[in-house]
Amino acid sequence: MTKWTLWTLTSAAALLTACGGGSDPGGSTSTDLSGARGSLMFNPPLRVTALSAGEFKDRLAASPSGQSLLAVAGAPKCGVNVHYIEYGTVGGASEATNASGALMVPSGTDPQCSGARPVVLYAHGTTTDKAYNIADITEASRPGASEGSLLAAMYAAQGFIVVAPNYAGYDVSKLGYHPYLNADQQSKEMIDALTAARKALPNIGGQDAGKLLITGYSQGGHVAMATHRALQAAGLPVTASAPMSGPYALGAFGDAVYYGNVNLGATVFTPLLATSYQKAYGNIYSQPSDIYEAAYATGIETLLPSLTPVATLFSQGKLPQTALFSSTPPAPIFAGITPPTTPPELAPLFALGFGTNNLINNASRLSYLQDAIVNPDGAVPSLTTGGQAATPAHPMRKAFKANDLRNWAPLRPVMLCGGKADPTVFYDLNTKLMQGLWSAPSPLALPAGLLTVLDVDSPAGGAADPFAAAKAGFAQAKANVAGQGGANAVVQAYHGTLVPPFCNAAARAFFQQVLASGG
Repeated sequence: MTKWTLWTLTSAAALLTACGGGSDPGGSTSTDLSGARGSLMFNPPLRVTALSAGEFKDRLAASPSGQSLLAVAGAPKCGVNVHYIEYGTVGGASEATNASGALMVPSGTDPQCSGARPVVLYAHGTTTDKAYNIADITEASRPGASEGSLLAAMYAAQGFIVVAPNYAGYDVSKLGYHPYLNADQQSKEMIDALTAARKALPNIGGQDAGKLLITGYSQGGHVAMATHRALQAAGLPVTASAPMSGPYALGAFGDAVYYGNVNLGATVFTPLLATSYQKAYGNIYSQPSDIYEAAYATGIETLLPSLTPVATLFSQGKLPQTALFSSTPPAPIFAGITPPTTPPELAPLFALGFGTNNLINNASRLSYLQDAIVNPDGAVPSLTTGGQAATPAHPMRKAFKANDLRNWAPLRPVMLCGGKADPTVFYDLNTKLMQGLWSAPSPLALPAGLLTVLDVDSPAGGAADPFAAAKAGFAQAKANVAGQGGANAVVQAYHGTLVPPFCNAAARAFFQQVLASGG
């Protein structure tokens, strides 16, 4: 649930022209246009960027954002070859479609840069930009460049092969929507991208060591956890995973929002969710005006993702910027949560979610809340069991439960990372809740040593704290933002800018520790 930028890519040929890349020399070229799941359309895939370790370091050092990334990720040990992959996958209703992504392979003479390498399978955060392409790291203004550069610096330049899908519905994908936070589809697509990437590796100088590490941020945190769950259920090997700042407990999170705890960005996330689940299940609404106010209902099903910047969509009146709900209570009993005034420190954030030009109509909010009262979640409005609602009847609450990740226990090491003051994906309702479910005396408690939880926005524990550097770095970055723009600047930057590099650095350290212990 992160960045919104604009750049368009219409084909691999356009990418080749723009970046001056080409296929790697040698080997045979093949195409697979069957559209079958995991099929690799062009093999070898197009190489769009080839940088030595020194060239990559110099490129990062040439900008303030690159310098900050270097400080967190460390100097590149390896060069990085970035390839653009296109593969077959499925949509939210299991319809055949295509998607694209990045395959990053380390290069160079350092022993950590050649031979069999571990694979990081990465899921990116929310974007409204239909042109998002994480394989293009050449220009900072292009959608996907920032997150792609982070992956290249944090993982590929340190000796990991990286596979990172753009997701169905983005870039050259023919799917007319994005299956947002659809745990079944998104985990299938991650596996399909991995399958396609593994087919490419022998033709581009890459060698899979058989160690699979799964991570992702925000939306991608949910996707990463869902992917680990799906691979485990299928009996396929996972070495470790590190979901970051993800909405894992979707049922609890959704209920919290409807109870008035409106998160930053809710007017963007809500139509992405409603369209995704309508396409998958067909029962969220009979027509968009069932849930949306008339001013927004027309065309909203096809509004996101978009080639139009989200700021323009706001200015055009296609979406309200912050007002998810009406400031008029849907019924008198809900006056105290329209908006909530507790806790006091969050009241200003929640108040932003209410207004007169709101997105969700009161009838829709009322029916949701009525079902939440009759069929309560185990964590909202108060913590009881911590588990999912037993028998939700409202279609959106049923969809949330179908994609909620509180119903499994990993068998391999997992690290959960986030920041406790996150205004976009609430830490307590997601990361901390999963920590509780996976700790004794919960029936889902993991064996000792299998779960690691990191709040980067917590005090460092001294020399014995393995994440002291990440915590100290985050504290300094947060202080810098506050010094330049005050508390509001920190709120705006917290989820999308401040937390990601430090959680990724911690995830890398965690992965290295697991690998060093024998995987």
